[in-house]
Amino acid sequence: MITNRTAKQCGHADYGWLQARYTFSFGHYFDPQMLGYASLRVLNQEVLAVGAAFQPRTYPQADIVNLILQGRAEYRDSQGNHIQANVGEAVMLSARAGITYSEHNIGTVPLTRLQLWLDACPSRENPLIQKIEVVDTSHSLLASPDGEDGSLTLRQQAWIHHVDLAAGQSVTVDIKGSRAYLQSIHGTVCIENHHANPKTLICGDGAFIHDEQHIRLQAVTPLRALLIDLAG
Repeated sequence: MITNRTAKQCGHADYGWLQARYTFSFGHYFDPQMLGYASLRVLNQEVLAVGAAFQPRTYPQADIVNLILQGRAEYRDSQGNHIQANVGEAVMLSARAGITYSEHNIGTVPLTRLQLWLDACPSRENPLIQKIEVVDTSHSLLASPDGEDGSLTLRQQAWIHHVDLAAGQSVTVDIKGSRAYLQSIHGTVCIENHHANPKTLICGDGAFIHDEQHIRLQAVTPLRALLIDLAG
């Protein structure tokens, strides 16, 4: 089963220095029906103005994945770790109790990024900060429990797939868990499965996916999307 969640249904914020779209309840946006989905707690697209920053703060125990869509960011933690990331790269912060984290737009253009929070298993450990370059292929693995294919290593049974298709191209993705979430970053996609009529997402839309072993994504226009497979 596939259920659409359009960009218009999401929460929105404009603070001047920060513009944001929230898939689930976050900050001043609260929807009791949208508190997360399985281990996926946060899915935000945010734009930070030039020179803007999130000052040091703590987070719940979660793996925080930032996919840089435009600009240049710097991340620091209170343990002395820091890393910079450019467009086309992804950074993951393995948030832990008692450690603060900051984020700065250090570029000359607004910083645009997609941010995901996934609940972290307390018994698992991984590096405090990780970074990878997003592979320039139609389908690649961005994050996984075991760092498969050079992906970011999660503390959760979840797999984040990155899809980048030209108009007319398609890809079929196998799903391990009973639930998944598809997020269109840009472009229009037709989602096909064997249970129902195809669903169509446009730029910024998402879709809840239940009990599907695989789905076929057909790009109507040039498409970039994330498929988050939530087995945990």
